[in-house]
Amino acid sequence: MNKVRIGFIGVGQIGKMHLDAYMNIPGAEVVAAADVNEVELNRVADMYNIPHRYTDFRKLLERDDIDAVDVCLHNNLHMPFTVAALEAGKNVYCEKPIAGSYIDGVKMLETAQKCKRKLSIQLATLFSGETRVAKKLIENDRLGNIYHARSTGFRRRGRPYVDGYGTEFFVKKETAGGGALFDMGVYHIAQILYLIGMPEVTRISGKIHQETDMDTARRAKSGYNVEELGLGLVKFEGGLTMDIIESWAMHLNTFEASYIAGSQGGIQFDPLTYHTAMDGMEMDATFRVDGICARWSDLVEDDEAYTSPQGHWVAALQGRVDLLPTADVALQTMLVSEGIYLSDHLGREVTPEEVMEKSKSNAVKI
Repeated sequence: MNKVRIGFIGVGQIGKMHLDAYMNIPGAEVVAAADVNEVELNRVADMYNIPHRYTDFRKLLERDDIDAVDVCLHNNLHMPFTVAALEAGKNVYCEKPIAGSYIDGVKMLETAQKCKRKLSIQLATLFSGETRVAKKLIENDRLGNIYHARSTGFRRRGRPYVDGYGTEFFVKKETAGGGALFDMGVYHIAQILYLIGMPEVTRISGKIHQETDMDTARRAKSGYNVEELGLGLVKFEGGLTMDIIESWAMHLNTFEASYIAGSQGGIQFDPLTYHTAMDGMEMDATFRVDGICARWSDLVEDDEAYTSPQGHWVAALQGRVDLLPTADVALQTMLVSEGIYLSDHLGREVTPEEVMEKSKSNAVKI
């Protein structure tokens, strides 16, 4: 297979995680990187043997030997850098969430369509073994009519920077756009939306909180102004509902795991469990997910293209598989999250049309 030649924009904390992933993909070759921090750029490029380095990302985009660009920047930078790369004729893989606001995400998808380029968003949960097994159960109608789902994510004390890791840019609307919902909620909400088939949203209600104490000095230095807890209820066409609870910090031990409930069965995650009734008797079944996925890797052609987000991206660029609609899933996830923010602000349930109308760009000018 021809190697996919990749250029990187951003070699910070998330960029290094993406680079680690590409190192395990034979079809990927990282040939260039750009970052405004020249010292860190050179250090990281030396670590990963990246030959070409730029402090001006535009110089990277001028290269005609790059197939795709990986954007690893803070949320409010996703849209402008992605659009610039798409308009330069590059396919783009972008860190989650899709952007810092719904309207910015729309701009990214529209630009990809206009430029006839591929766009993918880093949604790792779509490629987990549990998601793959759950999808098989749903496709084989083991759940029957799906009528309710729950998306949950829990950290007892896990806010970036103020709880001791990461940078302050994760906790400011000016760079991150949002808090727990944008940082971790995107993974869990996107997983459920993908599995239930992305039905059309009709109503969203929600509430956000920032109540838990934090280090006083770090609060002042960070300018922390995002939520640590997000809650929502989403109604879809056809009567399906989904509730959401996503915590960055809360004085509890854990939440119940995400689940999907149907008329014939239900699935709950972590660990993946199938609940149904047989001959009038309730039954619970667990799955040997690792064993199932190992067997698929031996029996199913191109199965490795569905085991990691970057691996899937490279396989799609090589033309071996069709690209999963990660950008569409990420955009609907943003619609839901921004709907929770708007509902909290207005104190009432909102429609998707209201979210679309009131969404404002958070993009940083470049």
